[in-house]
Amino acid sequence: MKKTILASCLLLATGIQQSIAQSRTTVPFNQNWQFTKGDYNPKDSAAPHTWETINIPHTWNNKDMQAGKDFYAGNAIYKKNLFIDAAIKGKQVFLRFEGVGQVADVYVNNKFIGQHKGGYSAFAMEITYALNYGSDNNIIVKVNNEPRKDVIPINNNLFGIYGGIYRPVSLVITDKLHITTTDYASPGVYIRQQNVSAASADITVTTKLDNRYEQTQQAALRTRIYTQAGELVKEVTDEIKVQPQGRQQYAQQLQITKPHRWNGLQDPHLYKVVVSLIDQHGQVIDESIQPLGIRKFEIKSGKGFYLNDEPYRLYGVCRHQDWWGYGSALENWQHAQDLDMIREMGANSIRFAHYQQADYIYAKCDSIGFVIWAEVPFVNAVSGQEGDNAKQQITELVKQQFNHPSIYTWGMHNEVYEKTPADHVSTLTADMVDIAKTLDPDRYTVSTNGYGTMERPENRNADIQGMNRYYGWYEGQVPDLEKWVSGLEEKYPEHKVVLSEYGGDGNVNQHAEILPPVDYNGPVMPEERETRIHEVQWGIIEKHPYLVSSYLWNMFDFCAPLWSRGGVPARNMKGLVTFDRQIKKDVFYWYKANWSKEPVVYISDRRLVNRKQPVTTITVYDNIDQPVVTLNGKKLPAPKQGTTHVHYLFENVKLRKGKNVVVCTGLKDGKKYEDKVEWVLE
Repeated sequence: MKKTILASCLLLATGIQQSIAQSRTTVPFNQNWQFTKGDYNPKDSAAPHTWETINIPHTWNNKDMQAGKDFYAGNAIYKKNLFIDAAIKGKQVFLRFEGVGQVADVYVNNKFIGQHKGGYSAFAMEITYALNYGSDNNIIVKVNNEPRKDVIPINNNLFGIYGGIYRPVSLVITDKLHITTTDYASPGVYIRQQNVSAASADITVTTKLDNRYEQTQQAALRTRIYTQAGELVKEVTDEIKVQPQGRQQYAQQLQITKPHRWNGLQDPHLYKVVVSLIDQHGQVIDESIQPLGIRKFEIKSGKGFYLNDEPYRLYGVCRHQDWWGYGSALENWQHAQDLDMIREMGANSIRFAHYQQADYIYAKCDSIGFVIWAEVPFVNAVSGQEGDNAKQQITELVKQQFNHPSIYTWGMHNEVYEKTPADHVSTLTADMVDIAKTLDPDRYTVSTNGYGTMERPENRNADIQGMNRYYGWYEGQVPDLEKWVSGLEEKYPEHKVVLSEYGGDGNVNQHAEILPPVDYNGPVMPEERETRIHEVQWGIIEKHPYLVSSYLWNMFDFCAPLWSRGGVPARNMKGLVTFDRQIKKDVFYWYKANWSKEPVVYISDRRLVNRKQPVTTITVYDNIDQPVVTLNGKKLPAPKQGTTHVHYLFENVKLRKGKNVVVCTGLKDGKKYEDKVEWVLE
């Protein structure tokens, strides 16, 4: 069996990632795990199993859950052998798991270390005192992904709870005096910014320290702030005495004059905050490097979202983290590819639904300039037993992602209901909001309802009220969105309201010239219906800055394991891109034309190749100028303006029998842009 060897002589060895500080070493702990399905009993650790060698990230549901409802949900075991050199003794040793779906029991040498409930947040456990130094150690993680009434989410109804250690694992070694690693797996450093303007910004850096020595330790705590180019702009050093009784907390105040502000996609400038713990001999014994994007978020009732005191219209999408064939076990390149497609389309805001997502993706959003809504999976159903876990998960989310400047709001719940404002949902939501506001007084909180009325009893417990509206899909007619938002504007002009979800399903392999009646549980969901819904509804949303933001559902098709709709099992097809990320639907280009600054000339309904209707409408998205369209080489008359400035309709176009070639051209700055499709009239 392969071993992991750690010794003092290996601190600089190839493959070991460490901070500048010599006393903190972070080792990726992802290769050559052994995996099997089944239960683990520490009293019978020799029980026979058939083991498979795997690497982390890993899920056992990347195939079966995406095929339908007959997937494995239950126990599985991960094990790994670890050799620790005797020279490590005297240090503190931790395991940090970024995501395990969804209940994890950790054992070292058959000793139970702890349990973590929740499949989307990180957790860290100290294993110092369970290790055998100078010999082998057996690491066991028992994982269970069965829905539980006391762990959110409590079911698989809207999305699947993938089982496995599906995000990276790290082994962390520190001095006995160190920046804490076990404050809900946070970085142990919290950066607060206040009074942000073009003239100055007040920065408070709070650092939490653990002292495992028996005596008080003399030390220095130094905080430096660097520009993105590496220029030191501010430094403060405090001499401190760290008591050996209880976790100690230190706050340092700094002011940046004329800050280079983080300004979304246009200029996502990031400072770097380096917090160093220095012993009495002048040696750096621990260090944490954190991002700082100096910015001011503000919501003005009736006027929308402001960034650094300037109006900043949010163009939003929702994102689930799973991929076809991979499940939730994604590498960083896959997260980056998702963000690249979102950026290409022109979106500037993302709702990470309905749960905490990978550490990497929040950091990447900081550097790209996305404005982020982060939330926990209190979603879809209520058991009455999930309260403690919901409060745990909002605490983890806020503490772990606190320093990311891209996040503007913390999400409490989605589509959970009650009968009166004094029932479980409201009281729990109020408690969660209180936790978030106590930990982070400067950001907004949001809760989301699936009904369109503000009067719902579970509403108005957070700063922002989200509402999911599926007119033309689950209810009403597509244009009804106008009446809904206009009614809110009139009745609740001072409220902060977000259109948190809207859209409809579209199967790229199903097409219709004449749309059939809507059946959201049925087998037929042509792509053209999804396209028409968004063409109308973005045209409405665009005219209403009353809405703080809007988030189309969803950027990507995703797994809904209990569903069988639209001719595909276990699939929600409301995405603008297919589950495998291979096809960008027509509606992707609709939003790209409306939101992006890149030139777009695009003919919609392009996959509707085989046609029976001799008279049709040609729909074009063009953000350059009025498009010129030819059919079989003949120029068509000028188009009708559609729902937005990029939407053009060439109506009553007569196709000929057989092949028809449609070409659309536009001209910008002397450069010609062209799109072409071929249709066949039977």
